[in-house]
Amino acid sequence: MRAVIQRVTEASCSVDGEITGSIGTGLLVLLGIEDPDTALDIKWLAQKIVNLRIFSDADDKMNLSLMDIDGGVLLISQFTLFASTKKGNRPGFTRAAKPEIAIPLYEDMIKELELLSGKKTQAGIFGADMKIKLLNDGPVTLIMNTHDKENH
Repeated sequence: MRAVIQRVTEASCSVDGEITGSIGTGLLVLLGIEDPDTALDIKWLAQKIVNLRIFSDADDKMNLSLMDIDGGVLLISQFTLFASTKKGNRPGFTRAAKPEIAIPLYEDMIKELELLSGKKTQAGIFGADMKIKLLNDGPVTLIMNTHDKENH
């Protein structure tokens, strides 16, 4: 599971001109899922997302988490995070999980983020042509891969 996490002052997703999710200060999370991903990856990554200390404190140091600032999460499914660009100029997406695997994991990630944050997770629509608007704050952008996690 791969995530691009962006600290934002606002973000929204729309499909066919209708807003499907919108947040003020918080995190825009682009989530890519591949076949080997499991519920353990969701638990680890969701825990990281809500507890990353990447918001500024009173001394302008990145010291506060999403939980500390009562921020929102906008979660967007993003199969292109597993694009293969090694050969040719057209990316391949064979590493991205098929919808029958990815959709339940994406929905579980929404639920896990809601459970941990105590707030409704805003989201896009899996597989839709989504338009994302955001105001990146900092900019602060992190890339996380659950297969790189350290176990301790």
